[in-house]
Amino acid sequence: MVLVHEILGLYIWVLIISALLSWFPTTNQNGGLASTKRVLARLTEPVLRPIRQIMPRPRIGGVGIDFSVLIAVVVLEVINAVI
Repeated sequence: MVLVHEILGLYIWVLIISALLSWFPTTNQNGGLASTKRVLARLTEPVLRPIRQIMPRPRIGGVGIDFSVLIAVVVLEVINAVI
């Protein structure tokens, strides 16, 4: 069970880091930041895509806010606490 808790905790950090890196633009598609963002997207999209399909983005000031990472982190934390 300890391994499951550690994996869930690590995945939560991957989600958070991916969300934070999404705030930084990448101008060079072959750079280190762009590569890191691609790897993190491949790791996180299988979890975030279904959440995005279910929950529409609320429009705040003409900008759509993506709460899928927040929802995924909360759900994973609850699962981690229940296990």
